Amino acid sequence: MQKTIFILFILATFSLKAQEYKIGFYNVENLFDTINDPTKDDEEFLPDGKNSWTGDRYMEKINHINQVLNEMGNVLALGMCEIENANVVRDVIRFSPKMAKSHGVVHFQSPDERGIDVGLIYDSLKLKLVQSGSIRFTLPGKEKPSSRDILWAKFKTKKDTIHILVNHWPSRRGGEQESEANRMEAAKYAKNYIDSVLAICPNAKIIFMGDLNDHPSNNAPKLIAERLNPQITKTSGEFGGSYFYDGAWDILDHILTSKGLNSKKGFRILPNSGKIYSPAYLLQEYKGATQPFRTYGGKKYLGGYSDHLPVSITVRLR
Repeated sequence: MQKTIFILFILATFSLKAQEYKIGFYNVENLFDTINDPTKDDEEFLPDGKNSWTGDRYMEKINHINQVLNEMGNVLALGMCEIENANVVRDVIRFSPKMAKSHGVVHFQSPDERGIDVGLIYDSLKLKLVQSGSIRFTLPGKEKPSSRDILWAKFKTKKDTIHILVNHWPSRRGGEQESEANRMEAAKYAKNYIDSVLAICPNAKIIFMGDLNDHPSNNAPKLIAERLNPQITKTSGEFGGSYFYDGAWDILDHILTSKGLNSKKGFRILPNSGKIYSPAYLLQEYKGATQPFRTYGGKKYLGGYSDHLPVSITVRLR
């Protein structure tokens, strides 16, 4: 009798853990293929380009990303940025024994001047893609769109509907304050989308993620935080940030969620599950400081992973 109870306890524990999944975001740092695309500024990431971006280096990059995803756990969905096209994301899945037969891709070509986009990987066995699209906007002072679109996707899982937004907001090039208006513009469009969803369903389950090129204390991310709850904080990781710049760590990679994900049943987020991943292989020591182990250091090929650390939350399916 005691043996039977013990076996049932083990099975129940296994079943409970099997219902927990990761939803994450990763700036993978210039994931370009080796094929020349005349519509994109990809010349430096070609075999004969200044970065000598060969097939071997490309595959090392793909394998590195899969190493991270494998150790992250059961990946239900993962937003990615600094990707050249949908094919490079499909290669991540294709060369992953864990995801090859289960995960799909959402991607839309954006008008970014550097030729990089955002994308989304999702577990098609657990999430049914209902609808997806992109939000395009024109930066202040520009005549036409020239930045990354905001990707959105709507999924169904059992009785729940989940909305995911993937962002890569304009950089701080030219100065933080001088470029702030660009990120505020992106934030306004994202906030308008969030408001439109919440107007229809106040308890909607929304997951917003991305490299916002701003810290939580900056104005543009705070605009989103008026509607959603930040899940990545300085206490989410060992170093207090996902990005290292000018001698300091801070958060550029964000995940925020709506209050609808705080429910006690159905699809929901586990409290305080926000995490910045920082295993030793994602780090390097440079000039006396610990920082992300990136692919290139200037023009020098380092063979690392990314200049950003990945972030995630844990959700539970019931």
